[in-house]
This record gives sequence, C-alpha cells and structure tokens, in this order.
Amino acid sequence: MIDFTLPSLGADMDEGTLLEWRVVPGQAVNKGDVIAVVDTSKAAIDIEVWQPGVVHELMAQVGQKIPVGTVIARLRAPGEAAAATAPAPTAAAALPQALPPPAPVPVVVRAPPATGARPRATPAARRRAGELGVPLAGLAGSGPDGAVTLADVERARPAPAAPAAAPDRAVEMRKVIAAAMARSKREIPHYHLAEPVPMRAALDWLRAHNAAAPVTGRLLPAVLLIKAVALALREVPELNGVFVDGVFRAAPSAHVGVAISLRGGGLVAPALHDVADKPLPQLMAELGDLVQRARAFRLRSSELGDATVTVTNLGDTGVELVHGVIYPPQVALVGFGRIAERAAVEAGQVVALPMLTATLAADHRVSDGHRGAIFLARLRDRLQRPAEL
Repeated sequence: MIDFTLPSLGADMDEGTLLEWRVVPGQAVNKGDVIAVVDTSKAAIDIEVWQPGVVHELMAQVGQKIPVGTVIARLRAPGEAAAATAPAPTAAAALPQALPPPAPVPVVVRAPPATGARPRATPAARRRAGELGVPLAGLAGSGPDGAVTLADVERARPAPAAPAAAPDRAVEMRKVIAAAMARSKREIPHYHLAEPVPMRAALDWLRAHNAAAPVTGRLLPAVLLIKAVALALREVPELNGVFVDGVFRAAPSAHVGVAISLRGGGLVAPALHDVADKPLPQLMAELGDLVQRARAFRLRSSELGDATVTVTNLGDTGVELVHGVIYPPQVALVGFGRIAERAAVEAGQVVALPMLTATLAADHRVSDGHRGAIFLARLRDRLQRPAEL
C-alpha cells in the first residue's frame, strides 16, 4: 500500500485546502494524473500522483485544511490485491425470517388537539423542521385542518448566515512571499554577479525567424534567454539543484522556474521542465500556456514543486539591473534587465549595440564567485550563437 501525502509546493507553503477530488476509490491512475485540487495562498493547484496504482482510500474531506506531508490518499501498487472483505452471506442467511401475519390494526379516530397539545403537522414537515431547527409550535398551518406542511416549514426556515469573508489572496500571498524571502536572506549566504550581454546576434536571428514563421510560431526574446540559461547550467551544474538538510542535491535536468507577476499583485515561479532538451517553439508554447494558467490561478503541483533554478525577467518594465533573492531551497536565481542600445567597442570602433545586463544571485554554501562568473560567461556566449539554441 502506498501512502500519498500532500506535497510541498515551495518553501512558502505549509498547508492547503482540499477543493476537489478528481478520483474515486477503485480507480486506476498513472504517473502524472491529477487526483485532487488544493487551494493555496497562490493558486488552486492540481495535485498529481507520482506513480501508477489503484486508489484504495481517500483520507481527506473537501474543505479540509491539510498540512504539508499529511497522508491524503492510499494507493494500491499495480498488481496489489484489495484487502479481503467479509464473506457474503449464504442464500439461507440472506433470506428474512418468516414473520407471523400482523394483527389487525384498529382504526382510531383522533379528536382535534387541545390547547398545548403536539402541533398538527405532516410527517415530512416534522422531519424537515427537525433538520432546520424550526419549532412547529406557533407555525400557521396551511394544510387540512390547519396542519403544518413542508412548504410552511420551508417558509419559516431561518435565513442563512452571511458567509465569512474569504481571505484576500493578494494579502495572503504577500505574507508567504515575505516569509520565504526572509528565510532566504536569513539562511542563504548570497553573492551577486553581473555581466553585460550583447544582443544584436540574438535579435537579428529572432527577427528572421519570426518573419518566416506563422503568427502562432513566433518567438519572444524571453524564450531564448530561458533556453540559454538551461544550456549554460550544464557546464556549471552546482547552480542547478536544491540545498536540503545541509546537503546540495544537483538536479539531472534544468527545470527553470519562471517568475510571473500576477494581475492582482504578487508572483509565482512555476517550472518549465527539461528546458535544455526542448526546441524553442515548444518552449514558447509551454511558456505561453504557463503564464496563462498562472494568472488564472490554475497550476500543477509539479510546476510549483520541481523548479531547480529561477529566472526573473524585468526588462519589459524598464529595469536595467536585477539584484535577485534566491528562492529556497534552490541555490541560484538569474535576472535579466531591459534590452537597450549602449555604446560598445566593436572591431576597434565605438558603436551602439543592443545590450542587456544578466545577473546571478547564488548560494555561497554551494558555489563561489569564480564558478558563477563562468556561468555568466557561458550564458553570454550562448546568446551570441542563437541558431544553436
């Protein structure tokens, strides 16, 4: 039997509220199937199962607040039989015992109730009045001989109490972001580096590509930057992974968390998976889908829990330089500012070149400035050969 626990969806998540089950006991599931929807301070998250099996038992109720790590479901492994059930009764035991014929029931004519007697009401009205807590005494009955009917009880039911105001998601998000960033600054010894990156080759290649591509196949500069980060990490793998329980765990692939600002305030950084191995058009489609679902507050648990490095791109806001704060338990954050023309020397001549500043915030427990500088140099070089991305 496999215990399935509520996964941690980031350093800023302690609990979630179960909104919906997407499976029922006895249902077969495969790796990646969504089994539940859980509300967090940042979004309603589709919770995925990480191994195949058969749902044996659901152990949480819709509406329940669940701490991270709590068992919410149990799965049977493939081929594992369900627990034995009690044997079915035999045919003889299943038959009801013979009963003697009932005695005749005398007909009783009841007099109208005296003052203070039990109010006259239909059985359905009495049952519903008990459910609602409505006293029958004093109700004016509209039924025969003044009997209280079900409709009379429904008209007398108390008005529902106004629901408690839902917590402001933006306020809650600010709290959890603040907690995660405070932890980052408290626990992670940051170092920061910056590197100017010429962008003429990348922009020229991008214009040519987009001119030949259909509208749906056009690329944004951001997707080139994300792909270049993932490829550069292959050469400096100590920047790609997580630091947990005092140990750095390098990731075998770059799952790049993309910082996305939300319309109501706050941000999330869901992951694009296996970025280095995907062609640019596929990454562009996945990035667009990720941004759309993030702003609709519908993400998957793997997207929030799998990021091994984060990229934040603030160039479209006009910012030139980004001094990032690492999102724990990751060990690095890459920032990009705006692309703008600047004076540069090329072939001995001062020329205006489109440039951006790439920055790195990294964890000194895992790497040092020398390795961080190599990473930024590799990132810069990758962007000079955009056709190889």
